[in-house]
Amino acid sequence: MSKSLNKVMRQEVVAGAGQLMPGAANALAARVIEAAGYRMMMVSGAAVANTYLGVPDIGLVSVTELAAHVAAVRDAVDIPILADADTGFGNAINARRTVQLLERAGANAIMLEDQTYPKRCGHFEGKDVIPKQEMVSKLKAAVDARVDPDLMILARTDSRAVEGFEAALDRARAYQEAGADFLFVEAPLTKEELLAIPREVPGIHLCNMVIGGKTPLLPREELAKAGFAVILYANAALQASLLAMQQVLKHLHDTGSIAGIESKLMMFAERQKVLDAEKYSKLEKKYS
Repeated sequence: MSKSLNKVMRQEVVAGAGQLMPGAANALAARVIEAAGYRMMMVSGAAVANTYLGVPDIGLVSVTELAAHVAAVRDAVDIPILADADTGFGNAINARRTVQLLERAGANAIMLEDQTYPKRCGHFEGKDVIPKQEMVSKLKAAVDARVDPDLMILARTDSRAVEGFEAALDRARAYQEAGADFLFVEAPLTKEELLAIPREVPGIHLCNMVIGGKTPLLPREELAKAGFAVILYANAALQASLLAMQQVLKHLHDTGSIAGIESKLMMFAERQKVLDAEKYSKLEKKYS
């Protein structure tokens, strides 16, 4: 299935005009995303770090832990997956192995970024980037490592925060020449910068809408008109669920009851529906 989904992912991205892509922390969130009607999704490195380890996005998740999450998501949903591979977990040889692991795990596209290792969230202070040529080498290794040529490589640059906007555009051009299938300039600071990216660097572009982050939040129509193929909301689902958990648990703690806050909770039957419990009941009967 994964190879056929590689083609689907490529078709969706290439033809994309503001295609929305939510991010998931785990297989449960992935099921919710698919059920909501989205046509592709991302396994977010930040979301995995936050939910699996309970830590900020500072490069503490290992490549094997990430691959296990991607494999679990692949088993749970039938839509294409973009895997957030951070820096590739080292040099070009490490990036090569990372692509191999994530392709086997079921990723249909893989994102690599040019931060130093260990990386930081793209909207944190204190980031640094590796030399442009070093990232070019990583991308070439990633392209060579994939078994299926339809597996897409997304090149991300975080250099806006380190070297400035023009340098970020220059890196995006270089990464495209190195073989990246589509591009992601992280954390532009103004609307003007954000909208200039597809114009200044012709190609296929993804943009990241981070609620509370450094980049202005713009509507889908405006971003699509500017030339963005994919609009990523990497952690909107996580931020929504985290807020709901805080509200419900505080209410329960303060009042001793969930009375008055039931609307924040999914009912038991609906939860089982999300998890496709009926499928497993039928399997149990089949094999009993």
